Amino acid sequence: MKNVMDLSGKVAVVTGGTRGIGFEIVKKYLQNGAAVVLFGSRQETVEKALAKLHEENAEWKADGLWPNLSKPAEVEEAIHQVKEKYGRLDILVNNAGIAQSTPLYQYTAEEFDKIIDLNVKAVFYTILPAAKIMKEQGGGCIINTSSMVSFTGQPSGVGYPASKYAVNGITVSLARELAKDNIRVNAVAPGVTRTDMVAALPEEMVKRISATIPLGRPGEPEEVANAFLFLASDMAQYVTGEILSVDGAAKG
Repeated sequence: MKNVMDLSGKVAVVTGGTRGIGFEIVKKYLQNGAAVVLFGSRQETVEKALAKLHEENAEWKADGLWPNLSKPAEVEEAIHQVKEKYGRLDILVNNAGIAQSTPLYQYTAEEFDKIIDLNVKAVFYTILPAAKIMKEQGGGCIINTSSMVSFTGQPSGVGYPASKYAVNGITVSLARELAKDNIRVNAVAPGVTRTDMVAALPEEMVKRISATIPLGRPGEPEEVANAFLFLASDMAQYVTGEILSVDGAAKG
């Protein structure tokens, strides 16, 4: 019986792929047959992630690059390196991003710019060269990482939800624009997820957070990665322009 999530023969780029949800997305794609090039912020973290992947399965086709995502020329060069090596690019996951919760009266213009640069501009910088390749080859799939707070907002740190609202806008708009090129564009909006940041919190705090989630617990990175696998697979070939929430109904 054919694996309906099979990604064999497909090539994926995952930004922010060295840890947390991004690393689980990389693993999920590799487990289902894709070749994956993960992008990280530093050579050291990229090489560490690749070593971990190759230790788990030496046959996985995993590579890594570390372009500065705030520099369009570096991003374009990295995307073209993927095309030159593998001949195509089928899946782009824009997962790199930063979060913060600075209160408004303590905000600086520099801090706001930093979050917009990585969470919004870098998404555009990566999509532009990738979409051109996908159009040329007859189609592809773009998946952006949004957040539950793009629906709910958050009590402080206005830059983060603002950036994720922008990601939603990019997603829905480009889904309409790129449909004629057979390029699907979707986003996944995780809720509280048990990444390193959440795992480092005191257990009592995790319990308080969990009490606000109808399913009663934070999500696991693999559970979020499953949504990225579905959206990249042929099971979702008629799904585009969607913001898929994976938050245990927390946004209520």
